[in-house]
Amino acid sequence: MQETYKTRSYDGRQSQGMSTDNPEGPARPETSEGPVDTGPVRFDSKIAVLLRDDLEPWQRLNVTAFLVSGLGTVLPEVIGEPYADADDTAYLPMFRQPVLVFEGSKETLTAAHTRALGRALPRAVFTSDLFATGNDRDNRAAVRAVPTAELDLVGLAVYGPRNGVDKVMKGARMHR
Repeated sequence: MQETYKTRSYDGRQSQGMSTDNPEGPARPETSEGPVDTGPVRFDSKIAVLLRDDLEPWQRLNVTAFLVSGLGTVLPEVIGEPYADADDTAYLPMFRQPVLVFEGSKETLTAAHTRALGRALPRAVFTSDLFATGNDRDNRAAVRAVPTAELDLVGLAVYGPRNGVDKVMKGARMHR
């Protein structure tokens, strides 16, 4: 069964501790522009990464980082606002929504890739050949040298409507 990500509601409906000073629930945060909406956030889109289940832990992390780096460069809508801490130190913006990471067999990955192509979803691939290269130019050459049906995929990232991404990830399981 696929797990989903939902943020929790903070409008007083969530459970409270035994003693609370505010029977109305937690106060809503405010900014100079007024109250901040802290209700549940649901996205109509999804970012998903599918990793081959025979990868070493360091490979899983490396592949995931490489795959998601491609999404923000061509899909600016997936990137949120820059961050800042209480001392006004600036930080880079990140994805505005969670990245769901799945795992599956080589066959599951190949089927997901075929479905992503068929749905024309934005996608990034990582092949086994990329573990032997050391730079972007060689990475691109390694992918270019292999026909689509023969790619030895170890990772796939996709972005799109929730139901479309769910259909692409059919047969994969949440990464543990």
